[in-house]
Amino acid sequence: MTPYPAPPPQNMPALVARIQRDFANMTPQFQIGARYLIDCPADIPVASMRRIAEQAGVQPATLVRLAQSLGYQGWDDLKRIYVQALRSEPKRYAVQARKLVRDANPTALGQAVAVQADNIQALGQANAGRMAAATRMLSAAPHVHIAGFRASYAPAFTFQYLYRLFRPSVSLLRSDAGTLEMELRAINRRDATVIISFAPYSHESMQVADAARKAGSKVLAICDSVVAPIALQADCVLVFSTNTPSFFPSSTPALALVEILIAQLLAQAGPKAVEGLKRAEEQLHATGAYLNAR
Repeated sequence: MTPYPAPPPQNMPALVARIQRDFANMTPQFQIGARYLIDCPADIPVASMRRIAEQAGVQPATLVRLAQSLGYQGWDDLKRIYVQALRSEPKRYAVQARKLVRDANPTALGQAVAVQADNIQALGQANAGRMAAATRMLSAAPHVHIAGFRASYAPAFTFQYLYRLFRPSVSLLRSDAGTLEMELRAINRRDATVIISFAPYSHESMQVADAARKAGSKVLAICDSVVAPIALQADCVLVFSTNTPSFFPSSTPALALVEILIAQLLAQAGPKAVEGLKRAEEQLHATGAYLNAR
């Protein structure tokens, strides 16, 4: 009996998962086209098939056959998935702010709290199969580099601050005074690099991702989508929602996810980490960094 063909993926995460699953068995030309679909998702909704084929280095007919191999009737059906993903991207801050001012109402506080609660609740299901792999990867690395820029700086700094309480070989990649390129030289193939970002994605986060890949470092992306630019070629991905009724994407779930990951890393490290944490805490009290209760 001939098996029924699998239905085509209906959204970007499903499409990426299908490509990743089938990639090893694709022809060399299909692999070239599929790699372009993964690496350059922003080009697909806005460029012609002929232009995309030229950029990827394949024939237009190859893209049509690739789409059909993934379950679609043709290129237009595959492209529609990218168009839908583009339309679902967050609106610009000013657009959201105007709506917030126009629709202001006395129940807004309760609604905002409910949305944040949903964001936090969703972390468990979204990362259930990912957290253990991320923890193992970071624990095995001799050094961990952490990066987050603009609105993502707060969760990145929190991650570095908490992790260093029990592990000294952790550093925060910064872009102060234009020195990011200099700091990226410290990444090597035995390290792990953590990048935190959400849409609209910063240029610096992609700089770090590119530098880490070139250095051979393992990469953990902590972001708002499995098809975020920093996630597409990451070794591990942890995801969080940025839903909010406000004008700016919420970073609260990112902070919560970082705290959860830190707890997992401490548990993985065991008694040695607890001793390191104890020494750090005692030093903070001894140096006057913390106010001692009287």
